[in-house]
Amino acid sequence: MIEDHKNRKDGDLKDEDFVDILLSLKKDAGLDFNLNDEHIKALLVDMFAAGTDTSYIVLEWGMAELIRNPNVMKKLRDEINGIASGKSMVNEDDLSEMHYLKAVVKEILRLHPPAPLLLPRESMDNYQIEGYKIPSQCRVIINCWAITRDHKEWDMPNEFIPERFVNNTMDFKGQDFKYIPFGSGRRICPGIGFAISTIELALANLVFKFEWKLPDDHVGEVNMAEAPGLTTKMMKNLCLVPMPCF
Repeated sequence: MIEDHKNRKDGDLKDEDFVDILLSLKKDAGLDFNLNDEHIKALLVDMFAAGTDTSYIVLEWGMAELIRNPNVMKKLRDEINGIASGKSMVNEDDLSEMHYLKAVVKEILRLHPPAPLLLPRESMDNYQIEGYKIPSQCRVIINCWAITRDHKEWDMPNEFIPERFVNNTMDFKGQDFKYIPFGSGRRICPGIGFAISTIELALANLVFKFEWKLPDDHVGEVNMAEAPGLTTKMMKNLCLVPMPCF
């Protein structure tokens, strides 16, 4: 990929991407650091890993919640059909009008943050919090999963209710500390915009293009158990049957 971008002609550079930006930084002699191809390869691997695993996890949990809550599925489909009617697919320009979709995505991230413990932090100085002494340079783990299910902060926190985010200014940009699925501060996830646009677009098209049901041989509820790990997948992969809407 790096070699392909190096060999591109000037006329092909009108749509610069992440690799082009990294290569231009490599040539910048005014930077305080040296960037080489190995660094660029490492950054690309991080982007692929962080940008695919977590997005897939959110989509799977989202489809599981929608199949368990048919009233939410219907309300979401009605909004999407009303905006994208007559189109073959939902596109990015449509997303800004889909307010209930945005509420659904926020609720998925609240109930099922893909990285429940975020990234480790480190205390910069000695602190005392509620009688506990926190020494300088102590590793701090933030339990985002527990915060977003706290009964003191949320009504019916274990229920999937996207309406709680309708006409609500709360977002995931790190300013509302009871809702930080992407973290906060200087170490907030740098891929928020990429992740949200990808998830919204994929989820909108899954709902727009198909009706979904559980397999005929499925018995009981969807298994909502969580697998252990730094990222929280479903214990058992979700299995749904798609039926084209048109």
